[in-house]
Amino acid sequence: MHCELIVPALFAQPPGARLPAVELLLARSRSAFGGTRTLEEALYGLFEIEADGVAAGALTRIAAGEGTDPGWWVRADPVHLRLMRDRLIVAPAEAFDVQGQEAHALCEALNRHFAGTAEFHAVHPQRWCARLSAELPVKAARALEAAGREVDLSLPAEKQAHAVMNEAQMLMHAHPVNEAREARGEPAINSVWLWGAGRAPEVEASPWRSVAADEPVALGLARLGGAQPRALPESADLWLAGLPGDGRHLAVVDELRVPHALGQEAEYREALEGLERRWFAPLLEALRETRIGMVTLHVPDSADGGSFETIRGDLRRFWRMRKALEHYA
Repeated sequence: MHCELIVPALFAQPPGARLPAVELLLARSRSAFGGTRTLEEALYGLFEIEADGVAAGALTRIAAGEGTDPGWWVRADPVHLRLMRDRLIVAPAEAFDVQGQEAHALCEALNRHFAGTAEFHAVHPQRWCARLSAELPVKAARALEAAGREVDLSLPAEKQAHAVMNEAQMLMHAHPVNEAREARGEPAINSVWLWGAGRAPEVEASPWRSVAADEPVALGLARLGGAQPRALPESADLWLAGLPGDGRHLAVVDELRVPHALGQEAEYREALEGLERRWFAPLLEALRETRIGMVTLHVPDSADGGSFETIRGDLRRFWRMRKALEHYA
């Protein structure tokens, strides 16, 4: 059995403590490098999809079991835009709480305003999608990658998308949902962030028998490719116990991107230490006991976009000493 993990942001910050299991897997591995990519771009590469951009909107719907649709979809995630002097700063939905009823109420208002142009769906309180009547070009990355950064809404390449965002901002600013949020001292959900535009891609047979993830792009690709989509378990032990037989299996362990993007150093270190206990140590033990035959760690957003492959025999290469995670950054 070949177990593969995608772990974005694994090398993003110093861990603050030694992590012997993942250090050993990395030290004894055979590595390959393909260049820095986002998680979504890496998933397209692993599924061998050649496309100009990731159709995250369409795939999010498919992941939610809403079926394929030939239309042009985009992710339209809720965000808080804050004007600070002469700068506009974006706070992604991961930085604040969004209730389901708030998401649906705001999407209903957007649908009334954009009737015939865009149809918004709150697939998840933090993940909204919109079906557009026109093939609107959108090149922006997800809002999480722009967290805390200045937003330039004047770029010509994104002019149409920014016009939609500006209209949405004017509508949402005065909505009763946001009046109530501001009265409670919570940030207003005052705009949508457009990214991941396109039609659902054509996917050949999945290289994995199963894909475990909370990331909808991964689950959508799994459904299209015929792999078994599964919710991500809490630990590698639970993952291994539920795998449907031999072959290749993928888990997208995406617990580090949010604290890293939001500058939460303590939360990042806590999450990393949790991954060591719940994922890396059990996988190393399973490899030693020959319950699995190979472990591959993909870190697509590292400096070189590294993948690290380890089989049981590699663990005997004692001369390849453990090194701290900072070494791989």
